[in-house]
Amino acid sequence: MSEVVSQIHARVAQHETAIVQFLRDIVAIPSIESKIGPVGERIQAEMRKLGYDEVRFDKMGNTIGRIGNGPRVIVFDSHIDTVGIGDPTEWEWDPFTGKVENGVLYARGACDEKGSTPGMVYGLAIARDLGLLEGWTAYYFGNMEEWCDGIAPNAFVEVDPHIRPDFVVIGEPTRMQVYRGHKGRLEMKVTAKGRSAHAASNHLGENAIYKLLPVIAGIRDLEPELGDHPFLGHGKITVSDMKVQTPSINAVPDEAVIFIDRRMTFGETKEQVKKQVEALIPSELRATVKVEELFYDEPSYTGFVFPVDKYFPAWALEEDHPLVQAGQKVRRLIGLPEAPTGKWNFSTNGTYWAGKAGIPAIGFGPGDEETAHTVRDSVPLADVVKSTEFYALLTSLL
Repeated sequence: MSEVVSQIHARVAQHETAIVQFLRDIVAIPSIESKIGPVGERIQAEMRKLGYDEVRFDKMGNTIGRIGNGPRVIVFDSHIDTVGIGDPTEWEWDPFTGKVENGVLYARGACDEKGSTPGMVYGLAIARDLGLLEGWTAYYFGNMEEWCDGIAPNAFVEVDPHIRPDFVVIGEPTRMQVYRGHKGRLEMKVTAKGRSAHAASNHLGENAIYKLLPVIAGIRDLEPELGDHPFLGHGKITVSDMKVQTPSINAVPDEAVIFIDRRMTFGETKEQVKKQVEALIPSELRATVKVEELFYDEPSYTGFVFPVDKYFPAWALEEDHPLVQAGQKVRRLIGLPEAPTGKWNFSTNGTYWAGKAGIPAIGFGPGDEETAHTVRDSVPLADVVKSTEFYALLTSLL
């Protein structure tokens, strides 16, 4: 095995310049609002150059690259869409061209999550060249995740290519540690119906906003009562958005809606979570204030529709699971310092892979999730290159 590791290290060193340039190229291509066609084309060009057996878009518009045709199947999952840039004046550099400072690339998507793509794409090609993918079918899956967690892998398994993998590696940032789970999530909305009236005669109306005030206050104070778990941590709840329908700014609004992000730990069910919010509605308002789970059925940029509810289960692999142990051994073999397994605070496609489908998944990727979605979005380039060794070696330990 030490000889294999040496060979991988040498191959990665040969490709270091290309790996870094590949990352610079893909962060320079905007892929906001799930419009991942152009960046997918650039990634596919790299895979064709490296001799992948199959390279294409799926029906949803995600990028698929395949090496091998063996009975065991592994997927390397990296979402290649990003959030927007927000206020452009908050950036001290072009968010797409980015900048490199002290070996760190700062650019939109560098951390979340384009930083894992070069290592995955090159790592699989190196593994093939060294004979490490015998008996395997290995996929690189560059997908849209900011759009809706888990929807892309759900389509991978159930629609196109309609394959259920044995193992999945998620490239979301883990600070080069092995992550093995995270909390789940339920998205809800609370709708209050009122009656409009002229603001000068507001006593004739029913203000829908006021009906939501006790619910908002209850959500603010609810968190200490939520579930807890020694590994995944405490449940969370946040009012994340609000929309109001009113005839004018001089009128009593007749409808108000709040949106709720509820992070769920083990032991919490979506039925229980929904009832917790319903219990915050005063009895005299329950006829006009309703709680609903959110549903996603918006078309992707290709026009493909895959309806799913916005419930994302919590998940975690045990410390002694073979995939977790393989990941930890790979870290040691490639010379990374000892580190415990961890978990994400945010949500990933693991909500489908492991949470809904029960497919073993781990996370490993460069970058720190604390920079995700910020103007400090960044990744150490040395870790981008080093992660290639991890992705190349993993199948040898499974």
